[in-house]
Amino acid sequence: MATNSMHLFGDTARGEELRRGGPTFVEDELERETLCTEKLRVSVLLVVVGLGVAFSVVPVRYLPDGVEHAFRGDAATFVHWRFVVLLAWALYLFGERALLGRLNRRGRRLPRLYRYFTAFVETSCPTAQILVAASYTDAETIATAPAIAYPLFIVLSALRLNFRLCVFTGAVAALEYVVVGLAYVDGAGGGAPDPLSLNGSVHVMRGVVLLWLGVLTGLVALQIKKRLLHSFRLAEERNNVLSTFGQHVSPAVVDKLLEKREALSGERRNVCVMFLDIRNFTGFAEARSPEEVVEYLESLFDFMIEIVNRHHGIINKFLGDGFMAVFGAPVSDGRDCHNAVAAAREILARVEEVVAAGNVLPTFVRIGIHAGEAVTGSIGSQLRREYTVIGDVVNLASRIEQLNKRFGSQLLISETVWEAVCDDFDGATPMGHVHVKGREAPIAVYKAA
Repeated sequence: MATNSMHLFGDTARGEELRRGGPTFVEDELERETLCTEKLRVSVLLVVVGLGVAFSVVPVRYLPDGVEHAFRGDAATFVHWRFVVLLAWALYLFGERALLGRLNRRGRRLPRLYRYFTAFVETSCPTAQILVAASYTDAETIATAPAIAYPLFIVLSALRLNFRLCVFTGAVAALEYVVVGLAYVDGAGGGAPDPLSLNGSVHVMRGVVLLWLGVLTGLVALQIKKRLLHSFRLAEERNNVLSTFGQHVSPAVVDKLLEKREALSGERRNVCVMFLDIRNFTGFAEARSPEEVVEYLESLFDFMIEIVNRHHGIINKFLGDGFMAVFGAPVSDGRDCHNAVAAAREILARVEEVVAAGNVLPTFVRIGIHAGEAVTGSIGSQLRREYTVIGDVVNLASRIEQLNKRFGSQLLISETVWEAVCDDFDGATPMGHVHVKGREAPIAVYKAA
């Protein structure tokens, strides 16, 4: 077996595009998130409008004593028109909320011009309220509740996750407020002059504040958007790693791969390869149902995978009644042979424990380990990619595992591996130089269990 691979169920090429800022998964997810936040913003506005509508239906006689006088004795007419404006606005918001929900369900984007249109209409509502009030009260209307409502719309615009829309909202609020305020300076509201309500410079300053509030809100929205983009890209890259190596990679290895993305590209490196096989598995499977076979394998692979992961290896491929594990790729801690031998010995010890405890049927496994140079990396097309280990080291590790039949052993390691671990491990017996299938030169192997 000259090569071995693992399927890449995700699209690594798409992951590369994301890292370059490509408009695929990230923009789609951000658009869905934006539609959700837009819907939340509209819902908040509906609550505010609903409170205004509820207040508008309260009979005038139940209002505070000064209200009738403030509206020149015609508070009832003012409340009537205020109710009409708020009701029309509520119906508009209900329609907008329904549209956002429909676009979200269909996976479509909100048109850019429509966003600016809704920002203009919504921000103009306080202006309409002021103009209605101006027909029934004095100039102080410009400093009352409708004018105070402008900052609410500006702050809620942050949920649009768009810097320009936030600035646009602040600009609309500032412009409309200043225009109405200057109209009062010209005496449109009537009544005695008031330095706080009829001073043009005061209105201009307030307009500047509204504009700056829009800019600051836009900066907040921009930061939120950047954080979301970063989270989406990080999640996609993590999913890309997991789809490449399956669910058999430890979280620590995933984190290292995210830090060292070039590990997925083709490169030449030294690796230690382990092959594990369950002895007499064919006869075992022949006498049992497929469900029993799967349950048996899962009871063994469960702890075997955990042991390999803990010793900084990865399960590169399952082989029916066994697997191939790689130590040193895609990342290495510099002790690949030590990790492989330690993992193999722990697996053998754990098998004895679970068999002795009666948790699984009597089981014997055989392991072969060899180290050498190989080419590793993710190769394929956009439709399907595989993380591949190519080199003679893979072939030879497989042949060494098969030699366990000849020597009645459970763990055989090559001379290369033994030379790397002999200072830390003992109990290995040299089996001499043996010939293996497909190779002319004999190889030296050691029986470690």
